[in-house]
Amino acid sequence: MISYLLRTLRLGFKSLLLHKLRTGLAMLGILIGVTAVIWLVALGEGVSYQAQKQIEDLGATNIIIKSVKPPAGQARGGGSTRVISYGLTRQDYFNILELVPEIQRATPMREIVTVAWYGGRQTDIHLLGVTSAYQEINHLDLDAGRFIEQADTDRAENICVLGSDAALSLFGYEEPIGRTVQLHFNMASALFRVVGVTKSRSPSAAIGGSLEGREYNSDIYIPLETFRQRIGDQVITSRSGTTEGELVELSQITATVGSINEVEGAAGTIRELLERVH
Repeated sequence: MISYLLRTLRLGFKSLLLHKLRTGLAMLGILIGVTAVIWLVALGEGVSYQAQKQIEDLGATNIIIKSVKPPAGQARGGGSTRVISYGLTRQDYFNILELVPEIQRATPMREIVTVAWYGGRQTDIHLLGVTSAYQEINHLDLDAGRFIEQADTDRAENICVLGSDAALSLFGYEEPIGRTVQLHFNMASALFRVVGVTKSRSPSAAIGGSLEGREYNSDIYIPLETFRQRIGDQVITSRSGTTEGELVELSQITATVGSINEVEGAAGTIRELLERVH
């Protein structure tokens, strides 16, 4: 039996040596095929890991409800001023908390794109009005100082927390805690004292085409009540000689359920609830 196997192996090797080009091409084809399979499997695992990491960063038990700006043609107003009204309301936030039993907690947020100054430095930012719950629900870590607290919201304090890139752009390697930055809104500006800086965080990519990616590092956070009192629901911007405005109460509501299994049901209930009033 052993001699038969040895004779078979010798004949096989001799046949391969007699057809070197054919053997080489066959081996090359096998090598390319195996490499391609390994590469595709590794690529699939990498994509899967990235998607799971993005969902984990956003919160696997979080339901994100965002205001979507309608077409510009729906704006109202005459002359050079156009105002468009849309989006979530504060009553939507209370309804979600009260009428969706799976929701354990929720946090509202208002956002505008604007600029910030410190000394001679200026940078484009996303200005967010948030509550104290925003940090934990969105998994934000602090590099220095503290985040917004309930007392800041209650007193509508002029304080802010900087994203890591915003802090670097405005202060370089200076210590930002305790200093004041100037934030622009509604063709005016106000001074805000820095109380915290968040750690650098990778941006969240868009998921499923329904949620825009978020660059947390360029955000600046202020208390939601401060946003409402200092800026208001209507935000006016001036561009190319025309004045544009939007009337929005809340840009986003992030709601949290107890387990992943409750996400789909709670999201469906929220969708039905919002369709009744919007």
